[in-house]
Amino acid sequence: MPGFYAQGEYDLSGFAVGAVKKDAVINGSTIAVGDALIGLPSSGVHSNGFSLVRRVLAQSGLSLNDVLPGNENEQITLGKALMAPTVIYVKQVLGMIARGGVKGIAHITGGGFTDNIPRIFPKGLGAVVNTNSWEVPNIFKWIQKSGGIEDSEMLRTFNMGIGMVLVVSQEAASTILSEGDTKAYLIGRVVEGEGVVYN
Repeated sequence: MPGFYAQGEYDLSGFAVGAVKKDAVINGSTIAVGDALIGLPSSGVHSNGFSLVRRVLAQSGLSLNDVLPGNENEQITLGKALMAPTVIYVKQVLGMIARGGVKGIAHITGGGFTDNIPRIFPKGLGAVVNTNSWEVPNIFKWIQKSGGIEDSEMLRTFNMGIGMVLVVSQEAASTILSEGDTKAYLIGRVVEGEGVVYN
């Protein structure tokens, strides 16, 4: 995190550990061609890519107190948009798992879609992600425009408005999208090959 910690400063963090029965582990081993990718919305940048965000903010000439460009109707400041608390997906995801058909789960953190989604696939499988299947929040549009950042770098660095991706059967996708009480998007599918292709 270049430029963040001053000499002699440090960061204190915590974590939680859980347990799961062996027969309930979701490890991606049953993922197959044709399975659906379901995306759950993020609340913003989710604490990833802040070295880049800070550089973009510095060169933009704006301050954290300025209104987020493109978001004038809501009058949210850049500071508030950038510091929106990270969504905790536990209840949403557990509800989807209880319905059945969830084969893999990828938390979209640093590395974006490009690095995180392939980690859960068996060898020889990849994904096609339809980037027009959800509305990208204005904070990401502002970062990209102000920083002159290419699409590929944005998709490798940020969650772009999707903080969690579930790989599910087609049947489970229909259930999640039609019956669920959680906002979710059908963002893509599993294909032969490796990596993530965007369209």
